Amino acid sequence: MGLTNSNKELSTEKINCNETFKVKLSLTAEPDITSNPADIVLVLDRSGSMQGQAIEDLKVAANAFIDIIEEATDGVKDGIIGNGSHIGIVSFADTAVQDTQLITSVSELKEAVDHLVAYGSTNHADAFTKAFDLFDMTSTNQKFVIMFTDGKTTTGSDPNVVATQIKNAGISIYCIGLLGDGGIDQTALNNWASDPDSAYVIIAPTPEELEEAFKDLANNITKPGATDIVVRDVVNDCFKITALSSPTKGTSSIVDEKTVQWEIPSLGTNASEGATFEFTVEHIGPCSGEVEVNNSITYTDNEQNVATFPNPLLQIDCSDIVYPEDCPLPSEFSIPNCGDSIQYNAGDVVLESLGRVAEVDFTLRNICPNRRVAVAILLNEVMPNDVEIKRGMKVLTIPAHNHPTCQDVLVKCIKFVLPEETATLCNERVFRVRMIAHYIDYDYNCCDTIE
Repeated sequence: MGLTNSNKELSTEKINCNETFKVKLSLTAEPDITSNPADIVLVLDRSGSMQGQAIEDLKVAANAFIDIIEEATDGVKDGIIGNGSHIGIVSFADTAVQDTQLITSVSELKEAVDHLVAYGSTNHADAFTKAFDLFDMTSTNQKFVIMFTDGKTTTGSDPNVVATQIKNAGISIYCIGLLGDGGIDQTALNNWASDPDSAYVIIAPTPEELEEAFKDLANNITKPGATDIVVRDVVNDCFKITALSSPTKGTSSIVDEKTVQWEIPSLGTNASEGATFEFTVEHIGPCSGEVEVNNSITYTDNEQNVATFPNPLLQIDCSDIVYPEDCPLPSEFSIPNCGDSIQYNAGDVVLESLGRVAEVDFTLRNICPNRRVAVAILLNEVMPNDVEIKRGMKVLTIPAHNHPTCQDVLVKCIKFVLPEETATLCNERVFRVRMIAHYIDYDYNCCDTIE
């Protein structure tokens, strides 16, 4: 069947400046459908949230899927799915219906699809049950359930139970989700789909993109398993690659600080097979805000499979950083050439007692532009009886920023000198810090006097 899915996902949606995150690539491949016939059940959501253009786009997408499978099985468009493969249709809303059995007639399959009407609730459990019942488990055909849905489960029993039974029976489950009015539950799709989730779950952002999702899956299902796979991923100039994890299949290498390469000798040539690969990326600036991680990603194999990887976005928070206190000024001296020693008076340093220095950092959230902020930092030491002893207070003015929108401001290195009560540095000390902050600048004006 060839490469049936490809995916790229990030370990997080948001990082701060100069932090790291992981990128995960996933691939799934299946054997050739002509020499390894398949039984495929399309499970189609016709609940009320699919009303309007969404159900019409689904019909176009499902029929395109049927056409591609039909031609691939025997090489001709004769209206018959050949070489022992079959397709069945199950649709669902409040309950599920077996619109067809596993059949070879393209016209009957398309007639079932074209008669779908959207209404009612969403019962995924019954949909999986009706799909499972279509399969002849004595058949040696490969078996696939392709679940399409645009919403969350609103009625019926727990779909996870039936989905697990299907997978345990050796049937692969693909899930295609549409970000529709019902609010797709991607966690549920991941639970239902075969592993790895990233390779068996496809999300279509809009109804118009459904046809491409179904076509890509059908085109790849009809090709043989992939051999001599090479994936090359290049991150954009805001990032560099710092580490690799061992892929579940094949080998990986860092080409340069922007590029990784993943090579797999064969995938899915004898049975359904998935593979994943992770690498670590560090933000190196100067970009911030919502940033594309990809510069480019390419895929090649001997069978000319097509892999389409998403281009995930990462939110990078590079808040302003303020250092209100300077480090102590150094006192410089030099040693003459060939000098073995020197005596230098560095000035007076008054040492009252042994002590420690505490540095306090904090972030002022959502600070409006062109407004200074007054901050008070109160530091108390907590004694064993929970009595607090005052150790210091600082009052600071944080300068205004000039970003066009409100911005987080990171304040760093507020230093407190903390003498010891006893002549030792080994005792554990517990402190509590309290912060008070408000704008210095404001735009409020009293009302004019009414005469």
